[in-house]
Amino acid sequence: MKYLKIILSAFFAMVSMTGFAQASTDGSQAVLDNIHARKSVRSYTEDPVSPEQVETLLKAAMAAPSGMNQQPWRFVVVREQATKDKLASGFNKMIAKAPVVIVVCGKTTGKIGGTNRNWTADCAAATENLLLAAEALGLGAVWTACYPYEDRMNPAIEALGLPDDVSPYCIVPVGHPSGNDKPKDKWKPENIHYEKW
Repeated sequence: MKYLKIILSAFFAMVSMTGFAQASTDGSQAVLDNIHARKSVRSYTEDPVSPEQVETLLKAAMAAPSGMNQQPWRFVVVREQATKDKLASGFNKMIAKAPVVIVVCGKTTGKIGGTNRNWTADCAAATENLLLAAEALGLGAVWTACYPYEDRMNPAIEALGLPDDVSPYCIVPVGHPSGNDKPKDKWKPENIHYEKW
């Protein structure tokens, strides 16, 4: 019986160590799985999105890379129905139906004056981080274009009271998915070139 206890203890210790090693390699796999699971979700339940969840999304967005570390992104979180209706006006009714909408905006001037030519790339990176964070939280979200379409930008500028040096980049409705949306397989090896075109 004594030997059986020793053998079982050693066995469980080995399983525990193996589980630990597996868990540490699973971290990178979890990131990759989340990237491949991301999908565009356009319909939502009425369940609310908590302030804590919104803050988690915004922290992820602000962890994005930024040219010259300018961090031009600015975010407007909208819950008020009248404002969501104005943002949805004319092009994306799903914006009006989401529990919360995050408008990703960019400061178009640099920290030391002049134009920040990287603001759209930086806002794109922030938006992707936000979408991946939504997927990780079990929320649904979709990137709806705003910039450079004036018919989409102008209603956002007006509804949100944006200053002259801040442009709306995109609008991200966020909520709990009401359907069973699936990610698209976008892997196309034919789009890859090595060394030269």
